[in-house]
Amino acid sequence: MWRYILKRVLLMIPTLLGVALVVFLLMHVVPGDIALLILGAGEQGGDVNLFELERVRHKLGLDRPLYEQFFSWVWGIVRLDFGNSLWTGAPVIDELRIRLPLTLEVALFATLISTLIAIPLGTLAAIRQDTWVDYGVRVVSIGGLAIPNFWTGILLILFLVIYFQWSPPLVFVPLWEDPWENFKQLIWPIVTVGYRNAAVSTRLTRSAVLEVMREDYIRTAWAKGLREFIVVVRHTLKNAMLPVITIIGAELAFLMGGLVVTETVFTLNGLGRFIVDAILRRDIPVVQTMVLLTAFIIVFVNLIVDLLYAWLDPRISYSAPRASQR
Repeated sequence: MWRYILKRVLLMIPTLLGVALVVFLLMHVVPGDIALLILGAGEQGGDVNLFELERVRHKLGLDRPLYEQFFSWVWGIVRLDFGNSLWTGAPVIDELRIRLPLTLEVALFATLISTLIAIPLGTLAAIRQDTWVDYGVRVVSIGGLAIPNFWTGILLILFLVIYFQWSPPLVFVPLWEDPWENFKQLIWPIVTVGYRNAAVSTRLTRSAVLEVMREDYIRTAWAKGLREFIVVVRHTLKNAMLPVITIIGAELAFLMGGLVVTETVFTLNGLGRFIVDAILRRDIPVVQTMVLLTAFIIVFVNLIVDLLYAWLDPRISYSAPRASQR
């Protein structure tokens, strides 16, 4: 097992280097110049002073060869120095310290809530197939898939404003500073995101449980007279969880950079809005760092999911096969 984990961790290095190279080249191929934006000349250049333009480009390091810029950035990442924002001049790591806790909290709690809701509801819908329980769960889950997050968030805000005079927070309070204030600020974004994720996981759980319940060993368990709880939990649910864990992991990784709409609706200063603003401003170090961070999270979550496979299914083993003895 440890050999497999070490191998996967080492494979992360070329994967992340490839991502870094691709995003670096793309950011330099896309038309536009941040130096022009800083000088207020727009994308066309206008009547900008060429001497001033070259001075700004030299200050930002944009006049150096591309290979030098790339290797300088990669060496900075090795030293955990992600450079400075070209737009604000602040270190990128400081910007991440401000925004990462918010996005991480929303993503983790939304995933936790959606999992706690989806697995019981999906299982219940499967074992009560074609009953009113099944139809009710399917209606709720299809609604979560059909309604966009921003629409759910807007409706939720309107309801809270009209009936409870609530408004989205303007300043984020970390969990460790004031748990109750943090809860009041993030509970509704978490509910909005969690509802959509729960809808996806519920549908998948129902399909996976229905498929497993048709297997021969489940029929054998019923024939032995085992109680429904034991058949469902010990034999059915454990074997049906593999595809569900896959989608839960993928959703969690996506949320780390894909909460831009929810963050905009609830005025949250998270990573999603941060990367969109950086793209619009052509803030190259910020975009490169954010894409690389998202890639790392996706690779890391996939590793955790693969390890959970072996824990849930004894037939899956990542240990090196032993030589057969004669």
